[in-house]
Amino acid sequence: MNALRFATFLVALTTVSGAHAQSAAATLGRPVGPTRQVDTKVPQPGQTGKVFPLNSSWVAVSLNGRPFTGERPSFRLDDQMRATGFAGCNTYATAAYPLREQVLAVGPFALTKKSCDKSAMAIEQSFLVALRASGKWDIEGRNLIIRTQNGGQLVLERAL
Repeated sequence: MNALRFATFLVALTTVSGAHAQSAAATLGRPVGPTRQVDTKVPQPGQTGKVFPLNSSWVAVSLNGRPFTGERPSFRLDDQMRATGFAGCNTYATAAYPLREQVLAVGPFALTKKSCDKSAMAIEQSFLVALRASGKWDIEGRNLIIRTQNGGQLVLERAL
């Protein structure tokens, strides 16, 4: 059924005039005329807001003012918008998108299935919930501050 609709659309598109075809292409989100490739996921220089530091590694310092102890969770976001790291017991991977106005959107996690003691699992759970509920981010000195949608704050420091 969808293939039939798409074929009908293509036939209709080829029968309209050039001006209408450009209009239809613009409606579909296709570029019309000369365009310049710009990554809209991350604020660009000259725009308002800071640029998210891609390809940097971060280690968790505190969550809601409480310091992490033991082996601390980590976070790294590459230029393909893949976030990876250690959560406190398991490693994780997810998609994360720094958007305009310093917003960070984090997708569902893929986790390894290692079992650890209760305290490590509690640390992991709180860290992953804070990342998933991320709202705004900011850079203050060597720290990446992620503010959650429910008012929490995850502080990470740049790792070497």
